Amino acid sequence: MLENLQKRWKVGGWQLFLIICVFAITGTTTAYLSRQITIWLEIEKYSIAFWVMKFVVLLFGYQVLILIISIPFGQFRFFWNYEKKILRRMKLMK
Repeated sequence: MLENLQKRWKVGGWQLFLIICVFAITGTTTAYLSRQITIWLEIEKYSIAFWVMKFVVLLFGYQVLILIISIPFGQFRFFWNYEKKILRRMKLMK
């Protein structure tokens, strides 16, 4: 499985490890922040506002956080290209 990712993303073993670390840290951080924001705003759990807030944080917050977290790992270029693909698919970028 990891070999397939290396081929697909055209990266070496060490870079793949760093990329996986960035994904893991970003996912955990996004989940934590979305929970803290809903607590801070005192949004009732499982209300429509709760799900909207979760969606916004997960959709947009994740995209920003992944770029920020990739910087100290030296993987900004990889994730910037990754984000451009996502933005093109969402028709937000040419």
